[in-house]
Amino acid sequence: MSFFKNIKDKLSTQTDSVTEKFKDGLSKTRDSFVGAMNELMMDYRTVDEEFFEELEEVLITADVGVSTSMELVDELRDEALRRNIKNTQDLQPLITEKLSALLVKTEEETELNLQTDTLTVILVVGVNGVGKTTTIGKLAHKFKQENKKVVLAAGDTFRAGAIEQLEVWGSRAGVEVVKQQAGSDPAAVMYDAVRSAKSRGADILICDTAGRLQNKVNLMKELEKVKRVLTREIPEAPHEVLLVLDATTGQNAMTQAKIFGEATDVSGIVLTKLDGTAKGGIVMAIRNELNIPVKFVGLGEGLDDLQKFVPEQYVNGLFSDLIEERKNEEETS
Repeated sequence: MSFFKNIKDKLSTQTDSVTEKFKDGLSKTRDSFVGAMNELMMDYRTVDEEFFEELEEVLITADVGVSTSMELVDELRDEALRRNIKNTQDLQPLITEKLSALLVKTEEETELNLQTDTLTVILVVGVNGVGKTTTIGKLAHKFKQENKKVVLAAGDTFRAGAIEQLEVWGSRAGVEVVKQQAGSDPAAVMYDAVRSAKSRGADILICDTAGRLQNKVNLMKELEKVKRVLTREIPEAPHEVLLVLDATTGQNAMTQAKIFGEATDVSGIVLTKLDGTAKGGIVMAIRNELNIPVKFVGLGEGLDDLQKFVPEQYVNGLFSDLIEERKNEEETS
């Protein structure tokens, strides 16, 4: 079975509503990236070094990342030489396949490490302004819809209004929020939250944290302390450390991921505002250069717009026209 037919067959087993949500959410990236690719194919009919240089530029502009873009172009050079591909149109399906392969192989890594016999603790980290509290609220809503009992921990005790903001989201999702006074020790909040979640028989505890990156050293020490407290109460906790990144910030998101990775073992990325950027290639850069799976993506502002990241959905959202075209060609040949 070919790559393109495999993608379409997998998508046929998934809900149409989710497929369309990904397609709609990636429309800006698709129009920009695929448009630039098509323009490149029109400008260059022959596969040569100048074409590869321009292709690298297109990939970097889409925030696929310098390192990832260079690796992909090197692979394409070798493959074009090996297959004796001279026409750029003949190379286009191979470009799509190589880009897609960066993500499709990660499907099993996108699952959350949810516990069945004990409290699951999810630590949510990220700088202020990326949509961290909103993400926590949407996650709480998602789990509540799955009939799980959820408790939130208001661990961002220093940012003005952070506790109140989390309470608003807790109210919307219909879940309890454990808090202390503004300025309290975040680790103390986590201690209370674990004890409270256990006593209430909760399934999941989602912990908010501070995001003052300007105080990098203090922030990292604080996160390390919070993690120690959680581990002391539940040896395997936190079971997930989700780093929230704003897709519209592009390569700056990569820098944030590296910084937070130094302080705690990030197990997954939540990429917000993916629908608001034309540079959705950042998903590929994160996966390839940081080796951290993207677990959720934000494709809108609604309560249900935080979607589990499904590699095939992302690939289809970017290359739907080409995938459909190639599958039809293969079925009629």
